[in-house]
Amino acid sequence: MMSNVIQTTEKLVEPILVKRDLELVDVEYVKEGPNWFLRVYIDKEGGVDIMECGEVSEELSEALDKEDPIKGAYFLEVSSPGVERPLKTKKDFQESINKNVHINLYAPINGEKELEGVLKDFVNDVATIEYRFKHTTKQIDISFNQIAKARLAVAL
Repeated sequence: MMSNVIQTTEKLVEPILVKRDLELVDVEYVKEGPNWFLRVYIDKEGGVDIMECGEVSEELSEALDKEDPIKGAYFLEVSSPGVERPLKTKKDFQESINKNVHINLYAPINGEKELEGVLKDFVNDVATIEYRFKHTTKQIDISFNQIAKARLAVAL
């Protein structure tokens, strides 16, 4: 059911975003305590503002009411992904070269399941990460299919 809600929401929000020149970053349908939340993260070059989020929310709410993919109460939230934006697609990785990233792996590489560093390159579905280990700088190549989760990271 959750994947159906996410797919339907993606289908409904896409034309709303296209006409505003906005990008869909992510859709989540999660239960927190007794409540269900449908979260839609949108972005554009330079970021989105609260007015854009509000307009998308209103139009998406109407579309969801017509389609009615969710049986029961939920809260709809439309927002920016923030500074630690998730990296979901290969395009996201390509656009994040030379930015600080945090990567979670499905299985450890060299004993590490989490890495944080600079995404130096993304070629042939392989991310090259430069990171600090003790007092040295190292590089590691990670295949896209080894990455469980990735996001931009605020550099310290």
